[in-house]
Amino acid sequence: MSFLVSALPPRLMARGKLEDRWGEFESPSPVGVILLARGRGGAKACGVADGCFSEDADFPDLGESAGVLGLDVREVTSDGRFSVGSDGVRAVAATGDGKVEFVGFEKHTLAFVTSALGYPAYYPVPSLGEPAAIKAVLMDLDGTTVHSEDFWIWIIEQSTASLLGDRKFQLEEADVAHVSGHSVSEHLNYCIGKYCPEKTLEEARRFYFEHTDREMRAILDGKGRPGAFSPAPGIKEFLHELKDMGMKLGLVTSGLYEKAYPEILDVFKTLGMGDPEEFYDSIITAGTAVGRGKAGTMGELPPKPHPWLYAESLTIGLGMKFEERNAVIGIEDSGAGICSIRLAGIRSFGLNDGNIDESGTGGLCQFRVDGFDQIMAEIKALR
Repeated sequence: MSFLVSALPPRLMARGKLEDRWGEFESPSPVGVILLARGRGGAKACGVADGCFSEDADFPDLGESAGVLGLDVREVTSDGRFSVGSDGVRAVAATGDGKVEFVGFEKHTLAFVTSALGYPAYYPVPSLGEPAAIKAVLMDLDGTTVHSEDFWIWIIEQSTASLLGDRKFQLEEADVAHVSGHSVSEHLNYCIGKYCPEKTLEEARRFYFEHTDREMRAILDGKGRPGAFSPAPGIKEFLHELKDMGMKLGLVTSGLYEKAYPEILDVFKTLGMGDPEEFYDSIITAGTAVGRGKAGTMGELPPKPHPWLYAESLTIGLGMKFEERNAVIGIEDSGAGICSIRLAGIRSFGLNDGNIDESGTGGLCQFRVDGFDQIMAEIKALR
């Protein structure tokens, strides 16, 4: 198995046969109509439909228009670099949470991933490739494999309380979308900006890792916060069935190693599944934290919604080529994760119990599902 902790290397209408004609990224021709299908019940197909995008599609290789994709229309990107009607730009749109913006040209689309820490990045949006039998499944950790989001939001809350010197401090409901799904530093930076702007990110990170280290040790000793980590319903059966099918499996998380790996170990112990390093073909975390007197890896700046974690899991962790991405699916419950999968050129399955709708990224999913049984049915239909 491959275990890596570094983050960087240097809408099918209804169920049925997948006969889409998706253009190749190397020759970015417009490719198909994106239809947003929200709702619950069966797997809702939300991806590229049979046929091609019209020649005047606003976002080639992504979708016909912002309205169809469920994105917010913009006239100019937030950095002021691109505006509609200038330099060949046909359209500009953004996800509901503003984390990712899209710039549509005649033959291609760019994605602009914003950054609360001052280091945004532009990426070409690749096509999804011609559909192929599924050979590998990449999955998120928090909220997808394990139900742990409440715990990590609590850690952010505790860290902010320490910054304020107020043990009774509580986050507001409106804060939740900003303190989950992204990097630790972005979560903390949001809380600093809202609640204690006079404090520094360095101070916040120090409190965060103090709380995390204490709670991780307690959990591994069997004395931690009750219900901190609980396996997602049906995950054990789903993973074993994938293994029996000969699938390559990758676990992909924006969590730093010191918070993510104890979580993985705890859940595998609960499920009686042995050693996760032996079970998965690849485990990718956002690296190890840097600190005074401690070397760390790159990981806080390029996690989800950037494509690197999923791209590294695919190419380095699983040893598959970019051209094989059409034989891979990614499973996520967060908007940041869906964007990351899509920017890596991989088809995505969005779980309905996360923040995908709240983040305004539902139109970027190829399927929306309620659980793993629906995903398995789709995988089998693709084989």
